[in-house]
Amino acid sequence: MFEKDQLIMCGGHGVCRVVNITGNPVDRLDKVRKYYVLEPVFQKGSTVYTPVDNDKVVMRRIMNKEEAEALAERVTQIETVWIQEEKSREQMYKEAIRTYDCRSLVQIIKTLYLRKQDRLKEGKKVLSSDEQYLRKAEELLYSEMSLALSIPKEDVERYIREAVRKQESVV
Repeated sequence: MFEKDQLIMCGGHGVCRVVNITGNPVDRLDKVRKYYVLEPVFQKGSTVYTPVDNDKVVMRRIMNKEEAEALAERVTQIETVWIQEEKSREQMYKEAIRTYDCRSLVQIIKTLYLRKQDRLKEGKKVLSSDEQYLRKAEELLYSEMSLALSIPKEDVERYIREAVRKQESVV
């Protein structure tokens, strides 16, 4: 169970702050079931209510600073993953985004970034679906890392690039 003021990843909403843990907001007679009152950090003015025991929605604590630093340092070791069959590839992207798995988000970002560069070099357009998944994966990963590292979201990509450069200079 999460605690009040804790930052968590919550399915479909990204990073949220646990504002309160309360009774059922709809059925006041239900004295048994507890609900999280969540406030999406990057969507001001929005409130989410979800049962504490909800097993259909992925909820997990956000990574801490050490985990974020370690992930940034391991980016070069995380392999890209390209699935030729479009439906299977899209399913893999959807699953990574649904579960907020940071390693999988890095795989998507690396894969689609490199694919984008290749297509542009070949004079081809970037597929809109690739662009959408790239933006969504970046939004989720960078939002979480910005809070873990206490840096602005727009600086996360630069932070990761610097961590990669440091790792490459060590090798």
